[in-house]
Amino acid sequence: MARAQFVRYVLVGLGLNGALYAMYLLLTWLSVGSLAAMTITVSIGTVLGFIANRNVIFRHRGDQRAALPRFVTAYAIVYVLNFAALWLFADRWGAPHQVVQACATIVLALVNFVMQKYWVFPTAAASVGSTAAGATL
Repeated sequence: MARAQFVRYVLVGLGLNGALYAMYLLLTWLSVGSLAAMTITVSIGTVLGFIANRNVIFRHRGDQRAALPRFVTAYAIVYVLNFAALWLFADRWGAPHQVVQACATIVLALVNFVMQKYWVFPTAAASVGSTAAGATL
């Protein structure tokens, strides 16, 4: 199951992140600052990502109201790490923002997969706050 989820995550992620990266490049080409463009694309990606991750990738049937705050928290973590990478490597050290954003997208996608699989959309046996199978309270 984990392998199938990862394959779906990669395929959906390539499509979604490819479109979002193209939007990022378009916005920066239109003179929107790199940090603002990243904020816009992450915001759009968060909404689309919740739908795709819940319904397509992890096929989560658990409580959507419980998963949503965890999802937003996971994306907030990814956002802060992405913002810090752009600020440090592009704004402070002068690396091309296009390269920094491309690298951050790849690294943070892997971090995000782990958070989504094990914390945001866990399987019933490993759900957040559940006890181990067969355990008694």
